[in-house]
Amino acid sequence: MSLQKKQRVIYTSPIKALSNQKYRELFEEFQDVGLMTGDVTINPTASCLVMTTEILRSMLYRGSEIMREVAWVIFDEIHYMRDKERGVVWEETIILLPDNVHYVFLSATIPNARQFAEWICHLHNQPCHVVYTDYRPTPLQHYIFPAGGDGIHLVVDENGEFREENFATAMQVLQEAGGNARGDMGLRGRKGSVRDNSNCYKIVKMIMERNFAPVIVFSFSKKDCEAYALQLTKLDFNSAEEKNLVVEVFNNAIDSLSDSDKKLPQVENVLPLLKKGIGIHHGGLLPLLKETIEILFAEGLIKALFATETFAMGLNMPARTVLFTSARKFDGKDFRWITSGEYIQMSGRAGRRGIDDRGIVILMVDEKMSPMAAKNIVQGEADPLNSAFHLTYNMVLNLLRVEEINPEYMLERSFYQFQNYATIPQLLENIRKREKDHTNLKIPNEEQIATYYKIRQQLDALAVEFQGYITKPQNILQFLQPGRLIKVKNTDDDFGWGVVVNVQKKADQSKLESDVQYVCEVLLHLSPESAHTHSSLSIKPCPPGQKGEMQVVPILIHLISSISSVRLYVPKDLRSLDSRQSILKSVQKIEAFEHRMYSHPLHKDPKLEEYYSLYERKAKLGQEIKKIKLEMKKKKSLLQMDELKCRKRVLRRLGYATPSDVIEMKGRVACEIDSGQELLLTELIFHGVFTDLTVQQSCALLSCFVCQEKASETPKLTETLRGPLRIMQETARRIARVSKEAKIEMDEETYVDSFKPHMMDVVNAWCNGAEFAQICKMTDIFEGSVIRIMRRLEEMLRQMCQASKAIGNTELESKFSEGIRKIKRDIVFAASLYL
Repeated sequence: MSLQKKQRVIYTSPIKALSNQKYRELFEEFQDVGLMTGDVTINPTASCLVMTTEILRSMLYRGSEIMREVAWVIFDEIHYMRDKERGVVWEETIILLPDNVHYVFLSATIPNARQFAEWICHLHNQPCHVVYTDYRPTPLQHYIFPAGGDGIHLVVDENGEFREENFATAMQVLQEAGGNARGDMGLRGRKGSVRDNSNCYKIVKMIMERNFAPVIVFSFSKKDCEAYALQLTKLDFNSAEEKNLVVEVFNNAIDSLSDSDKKLPQVENVLPLLKKGIGIHHGGLLPLLKETIEILFAEGLIKALFATETFAMGLNMPARTVLFTSARKFDGKDFRWITSGEYIQMSGRAGRRGIDDRGIVILMVDEKMSPMAAKNIVQGEADPLNSAFHLTYNMVLNLLRVEEINPEYMLERSFYQFQNYATIPQLLENIRKREKDHTNLKIPNEEQIATYYKIRQQLDALAVEFQGYITKPQNILQFLQPGRLIKVKNTDDDFGWGVVVNVQKKADQSKLESDVQYVCEVLLHLSPESAHTHSSLSIKPCPPGQKGEMQVVPILIHLISSISSVRLYVPKDLRSLDSRQSILKSVQKIEAFEHRMYSHPLHKDPKLEEYYSLYERKAKLGQEIKKIKLEMKKKKSLLQMDELKCRKRVLRRLGYATPSDVIEMKGRVACEIDSGQELLLTELIFHGVFTDLTVQQSCALLSCFVCQEKASETPKLTETLRGPLRIMQETARRIARVSKEAKIEMDEETYVDSFKPHMMDVVNAWCNGAEFAQICKMTDIFEGSVIRIMRRLEEMLRQMCQASKAIGNTELESKFSEGIRKIKRDIVFAASLYL
């Protein structure tokens, strides 16, 4: 439509691999198509441009001429906007786009699409239509494979109906399997191979026997992908004819590589697997191999593909079956269960339209997973599209540089702010309802009840304070002998009387005596549901009239509210004067309030408890109204405003902007760098650090900014590399100190440690002409990850060229240009097979 009207259209995607694929697809259809990613630029004057969202954002900040001719912008995989790190780029781009441009947002999983559409209408004063369908051309069947079992159990059928009975059977099998229900995690040997009797091996074999291939096997680590694939080497899924086709495609793909690169272990090791119809797909693979495997899979020459979750992002490569080897993933901070949204995204790869009558999804479950967690994953909804908006220095500086807009403008118009505003009507309704209930609650003698209520509340508060003295280990331990009756109470529940069984120190604690916690094992009367739970956090007392069960429960001693001994309220061994005096004060306060309570005119009123509970309810409503009003005040205020003030303070102190928010030369240089570390890199430029370094040293130092991979050990660097690293770390510490002074929360050591030197010697060797096979032996980082770091380094060097140009330093500009020439060679920058 746009091409017919001689208008330009931009297609954006979250990952370069998807951009490359989409370019190929659109080029075959329309020809007048260009590509702009961090690595490659092809035909930038084309009517249809495929690019990453970061490139579009950069064009908008720089006021690119291209934008004047653009009529439509297509955002593929828009749900990527919720990504913690990169999601903010989507928000910035959508806010910065002009109102006369039209948009198409594509996603398979946005349950709150209407809210997102409302934000677009609010931003750009144009209608945004939500076109939605929950129809699947190929319905899915969801199965559970309990670890240690020998079969799969249908838990959600093709009509979306949950099979409760089958689910219960699967969970029962898991329980009965005992030690065999450990799953496959931790079964890798020293060389990374998995035992032949692993659960994954059993299922893949069954899939092939039942003719459910091809199958995508999702794992959440690169090593697991490889270990599971290597375990199938005894199996063969391809015919002789298919093997010949695999070899032909593979040889054509690697034809552009040098002879030494063709002998790389990864290249040589993958072909025997591919010939058998077994593939591996993860970020650690050489990009060329990854694309070869994608092509072979699309052609039906790979029957079992072992992949990480990135394979589920955008790449249109469905299979008949999807298998999850585990439902636990490491998200950068902790191990957690995958969300139902992540499960939906990945399981969506099952079922090929027009080929399969149904798709099959199998989830392997081990003993760590509770029935509730499993049910939530297979039955849950897609994750809502929630804003991940956060301020960056590059954003603030660019907005200060561009006329007519400012950082406050960006905050006001963000989806983050819009979602907060969206909750205000509901909060108003909550206030209105509670105020009505508060007004309608009439209490006789309300003023007198109010004074009595305050006295009782103060007495309760003092009782809690006094209990703190009682339950100090030095005071209470001597009384907690086995058989002693104690009362147990936590914030939510009163468990009544229980019997002490044992007392011991809590394990894994610091050596400080003041930090030691004690655990008391108590026999308590529990509700039937919680009597057999494994978590002491989910236990509940037995309700009156029900038949519960006595169970031994470990509790911390501060939950003890009373002890079954007369006059135990003043422990006998309070030897220090301070302890005695503080207790005396508490006792005197309690006595004074008790006297006021007993002498209160309402104390002997027969209806006191009835009036008191009414007033308690009214007081609670009053507190809720106050709390909601405070929350509403926060929602109405501009969020992240305090952080913006702090960031501006940092920029002023480091000389990037004036007190009146006019951007300085340093700020203009930082605008050219959008790596996330613009301040540190700009400081290094202005302090002349790169001026004194060779091209090789400069490239090696910059690798610290783009290396996010974990290596087993930090390399032993030569002094030529150690020196620049020290200077960079000292500069980073200075920025951290200025940030802390400006009230920005930042841990100095964590910030400095985020710049990883693991690739410095590797990059230095590569710049000096080493072969790829040589540099791979210098590190245990995956080959594909090494290439990704090199490509990101090339992108950063281009930005550093622009930064040097901005201050007119031609010598520095040519140094960074020379760096690009030195690293941009051989397999590291081999062209994509899609281009």
